Amino acid sequence: MIRIDNLTKQYGNRTILDDVNLHIREGEFVFLQGRSGSGKSTLLKLLYRDIGDYSGQILVGGTPIEQMPKYVLRRKIGVIFQSFELLERKTVFENVVLAGEVQGKASKLIEPEAMRLLERVGLKGMEQLFPEQLSGGEQQRVAIVRALLNRPSLLLADEPTGNLDSETAEQMLKLLKELHEEEGISMLVVTHSEHLITQFPSRTLKMDNGKVREYART
Repeated sequence: MIRIDNLTKQYGNRTILDDVNLHIREGEFVFLQGRSGSGKSTLLKLLYRDIGDYSGQILVGGTPIEQMPKYVLRRKIGVIFQSFELLERKTVFENVVLAGEVQGKASKLIEPEAMRLLERVGLKGMEQLFPEQLSGGEQQRVAIVRALLNRPSLLLADEPTGNLDSETAEQMLKLLKELHEEEGISMLVVTHSEHLITQFPSRTLKMDNGKVREYART
């Protein structure tokens, strides 16, 4: 699903990613762990082409990302952000269906899928509420539904529990693991939490000083 070979990213004379090699198989759930500033978010931004100007190769689904129009890549990849990124003046339902509308999909296709996913994550009956009326955990569930609406083959989650308390963070990771199994989606979840990795053991990669290695549990 993801193949990264000899990826290097620099800002000026500072190397953020240093000859990174990373392979994630289709249908795999993978944690990427590392402290703040280690390059985790930069790696994700390169994957969904929020930034560019790198050396090396990035392939998603076997195709180099620079050979795909950005709108095609965004159909393949869903993204969940730590800060939720919900539009405050739109309802829960409007925030979700917007993800399909920007891809040019018809309402008759995206609205039933939005309702199905909202019910699945426990938000049935909250469709007409606004983000400020929701808890942090509920807002993150909306963000998850929005990321899944277009049925991506790959989900990237950038510190999705960073703004949540420990109990809600565990609930969110449990939900992501369940959705991974139910929807058959490859997931790369960025976290700095050793506790969550221990609670939900999966293949874990460690990022340090711009390099990625397999995490060795002791």
